[in-house]
Amino acid sequence: MAISRLEAFALGSLVTALFVMGLKFMAWQMTGSVALLSDALESIVNVLAAGIAFGSVRYARKPPDDTHPFGHHKVEYVSAVIEGMLVLLAAGLIMHAAGKTLLAGPVIPDLSAAAYGVVIAGGAINAALAFVLIREGRAARSPALVADGMHVWADVLSSAAVLAGLVLASATGLAWLDPALAGLVALNILWQGWKLISSSVDGLMDHAVDAETQASIEAAISAAGAGALGAHDLKTRVAGRATFIEFHLTVDGAMPVAASHAICDRLEAALAAAVPKARVTIHVEPAGAKPHGRTLTLAPTGARE
Repeated sequence: MAISRLEAFALGSLVTALFVMGLKFMAWQMTGSVALLSDALESIVNVLAAGIAFGSVRYARKPPDDTHPFGHHKVEYVSAVIEGMLVLLAAGLIMHAAGKTLLAGPVIPDLSAAAYGVVIAGGAINAALAFVLIREGRAARSPALVADGMHVWADVLSSAAVLAGLVLASATGLAWLDPALAGLVALNILWQGWKLISSSVDGLMDHAVDAETQASIEAAISAAGAGALGAHDLKTRVAGRATFIEFHLTVDGAMPVAASHAICDRLEAALAAAVPKARVTIHVEPAGAKPHGRTLTLAPTGARE
């Protein structure tokens, strides 16, 4: 299976994470800063997360089969949950390193111009990567890629906080600012990890589409439903890059099957145009059946002739 555009971005994230991790460990070796060590330890998690994101994006492309008839899209949510757990692990490692340093007695790190350059270069690379991953992930509705981008952006903020702590420690002579900032970094990472996990679990729970997409779906059904008597019991759920839409369509009981089928084809085409990668299921029923849920107003017969 050839590498897709999303897979290429995920693979690029993995390669970049490895490079930035090397920069951060280099900066730690140059300065001895526990805050930089904490930042470097968190970058290990970035590498693992990027690898998981690449694997999940690739696996999600697999077509439906007998054991997964609705596709493999939800694996991206699983990936994002795992990434969130790795983020929490990284926060724990950072807190441990910061606490150990405070107990042992922190020292002011030696900050050379080269060390500053390494830290700033790593942050700039990560900032550009985060922007690309979030933009492409949202455009393609890929939870794994968005999660990876958000994680990288959290790393950018953490690196900025670490750099600020190092500057303050050197300027004020207060060595405890270095591990203290490392602790604040860990708290920020904990928050980011929690947001990743909660949003991904929400996706695994078959969350409905957002209000804007819901309005687009209803508008498409109303506009393309000419010839039917009504539509009701509309339900939606999002599974990664796929959106599942199902509803009941009421028609005249005397309408030929071929005619009702033509209306369904028209509705499916309209929904596919309104919501890319939509999977549509329409239950046709005769007039007189008891409706469920809110009834949608359809275009009058002949409106699309």
